[in-house]
Amino acid sequence: MSQNAIRKKIRQQRRTLTPEQRWQKSELLALRITKSHAFHTSRRIACYLAMDGEIDLTPTIEIAWAMGKEVCIPVLNTHKNNKLWFASFHENDKVVPNKYGILEPIMTKRKRVNTHSIDLVLTPLVAFDDQGNRLGMGGGYYDRSFAFLRHRQKWRKPRLMGVAYDMQRVNKLTTQTWDIPLHSIATESSLVQFSK
Repeated sequence: MSQNAIRKKIRQQRRTLTPEQRWQKSELLALRITKSHAFHTSRRIACYLAMDGEIDLTPTIEIAWAMGKEVCIPVLNTHKNNKLWFASFHENDKVVPNKYGILEPIMTKRKRVNTHSIDLVLTPLVAFDDQGNRLGMGGGYYDRSFAFLRHRQKWRKPRLMGVAYDMQRVNKLTTQTWDIPLHSIATESSLVQFSK
């Protein structure tokens, strides 16, 4: 199956979940993530604001805030190599849709967070496999933004944790040389670490 066919199939499956099912699975996911060593040892955590049936990180974000962790959200930077910027995110911050309709905070210099200073990135995806490969929406924003991880020998920050529903798992994904593999995958029923 082609990557586009996988994207279409899984996005359709995600949309069949009721709001109640989505919320229940999001709460289960939050328990998996927030009990992990990676979460507990992280001070600054990048999350995302769910759209198009993605698993919702709101319960995870609320726990992070309650624990005094800094939460940051990706913001498209279309003026510089189509990479992501990250903005510090607080409960009453205003969000606006970007060109894809994804909600993001309004970026200011004061809110901008250096990508290299993030400890843990909770990464959205469309599909994943058991080798830690991720299929995104096809824009390459995460791969470009974290390409520097490919060249690091010892310093392993940030850790990339893919987050998804169990239903988004596939047997094997075709990878490209520019793909940045995940360190772990969290779903509503499990958290799997990969040795990278």
